[in-house]
Amino acid sequence: MKQSETSNMPLLVSTVLMLYTCQASSSSASNLHPLILVPGSGGNQLEARLTSSYAPSSLLCNRWYPVPKTKDGWFRLWFDPSVLLAPFTKCFADRMTLYYDPDMDDYHNAPGVQTRVPHFGSTTSLLYLDPHLKKITAYMAPLVKSLEQIGYEDGKTLFGAPYDFRYGLAAEGHPTRVGSKFLEDLKALIEKASSSNGGKPVVLVTHSLGGLFVLQFLNRNPLPWRRKFVRHFLAISAPWGGTVEEMLTFASGYSLGVPLVEPLLVREEQRSSESNLWLMPNPNFFARSKPLVITPNDTYSAYDIAEFLNDIGFPQGVRPYKTRVLPMMGQLAAPGVPISCVVGSGVRTPETLFYGGNGFDEQPEIVYGDGDGTVNMVSLLGLESLWDNLENQTLNVIKIGGASHTEILKDEGSVAQIVGEISRINSISMYNSAK
Repeated sequence: MKQSETSNMPLLVSTVLMLYTCQASSSSASNLHPLILVPGSGGNQLEARLTSSYAPSSLLCNRWYPVPKTKDGWFRLWFDPSVLLAPFTKCFADRMTLYYDPDMDDYHNAPGVQTRVPHFGSTTSLLYLDPHLKKITAYMAPLVKSLEQIGYEDGKTLFGAPYDFRYGLAAEGHPTRVGSKFLEDLKALIEKASSSNGGKPVVLVTHSLGGLFVLQFLNRNPLPWRRKFVRHFLAISAPWGGTVEEMLTFASGYSLGVPLVEPLLVREEQRSSESNLWLMPNPNFFARSKPLVITPNDTYSAYDIAEFLNDIGFPQGVRPYKTRVLPMMGQLAAPGVPISCVVGSGVRTPETLFYGGNGFDEQPEIVYGDGDGTVNMVSLLGLESLWDNLENQTLNVIKIGGASHTEILKDEGSVAQIVGEISRINSISMYNSAK
């Protein structure tokens, strides 16, 4: 059974959400289902350490930089404010770059660069990308604060599942060492969170790319396990069908809205990201007749991504895209657990890119359409269209007018909608238990 809800936060809905929040606040934490937050790309801190095999690209990028490190040599790689300065932007990009090994059919870090994800299991690395710059690098802090106000507590009923967002997953038969390890860790965290909360199944709350990981995770585990351990899957701003903006990233680089960053300086690093390939427009949702990139000589749709990668000067991306990513794009089976999708709408979102005679080294002219500013509406509503006639999959879609891709986690009204949905999920569980 599929349910759909569309809302622009009218007074009535606001009142209902306040009632949900008050109800949850008045109940004890023992009535809450444990909740695990899974961030999107760039949504948690990453740490790095340089070994003797590290070869710096410049004197500025030597092993002494940055100076502040732990006694074991670890430092924050993402987010580091020095990325704003051009000489250090190149240094940052070199250290973030992944390499695809055709013989191993998998990705690895740059030589001499070790990385790790701090604070797995906690929300600590999801709150702020730089804890010293809280005002400008806040990510899930507003959402976590609101969850704490209804009774959630970090490490007891509230957990975080950060990951190395540069890496992705691949279709069956292809190795994904880093991505597969994350899925193993996530499964263990779910079981631990459930066990420590009296066996209650968990609520999985994701943002952006995290939604793709969790849907794959659910479908890669047996249905009895899913139904035992997962109460609900709440996906916020999930790019089920990828984004046109990702084609801009690959063609010309994208500064992610960070001022002073030159897109071309980070283009090669962004192209190297395994997960970025996964975010290319999915031909299962974008029509063959829909032009996404137009140049004086060629037009590219979602069915032409391999040709597009070759023509922009990134032929090394063609094999992993065609063999690892494209087959996985069609693997969007309904997992058989209740799902809610919270999406922004009515925000200008890149829909078609026009490049002139100077090629892909210049930023394109952009025609905009509907979406959340990053993800196109056809992608945000991808599951709704894909599972339209399914009877055994509950899907609730909540549209929030004017909510952008990341501000949806910070805007007071948007956060109220999200927390209201979480309160509703807990309330339904409490009602069913009392029957």
